[in-house]
Amino acid sequence: MHLEDLRARVGQEIALSEWVDVTQEMVNQFADATGDHQFIHVDPERAAQTPFGRPIAHGFLTLSLLAGHFMTAGGAPQLSGARMVVNYGLNRVRFIAPVPVGSRLRNRAVLLNVEDGAGYAQLTVGNTIEIEGAPKPAATAETVMRVYV
Repeated sequence: MHLEDLRARVGQEIALSEWVDVTQEMVNQFADATGDHQFIHVDPERAAQTPFGRPIAHGFLTLSLLAGHFMTAGGAPQLSGARMVVNYGLNRVRFIAPVPVGSRLRNRAVLLNVEDGAGYAQLTVGNTIEIEGAPKPAATAETVMRVYV
């Protein structure tokens, strides 16, 4: 897809990722990487005694999937002619529902805006991270990316 094709899709869904399994191993690795070892994430026995009934993923783990799994697992359009795409930031992040370990997540992305800059186009994308079978999403966030051409 060319950047011009993408411009015509402002306001439309541009990607729906494949499902990603949230495992205890993934949660533990995230805890090790960030130093956030709160028991509701890493201690299944103690977490079972909470209202969640089992461990839950870190909100920031869920959010971080936007940079990797959701983009590489069929979740992002491939842009022809782009030299590189870099993360520029986030807007309006909300963690709406807990993500129990064992859940499956996917991202639904809607293109909100395309702005031109000097040698790049800046894309703002509205993301809804869905939990399979759940009535509410895990999170919503706007990602801002710069596409250098």
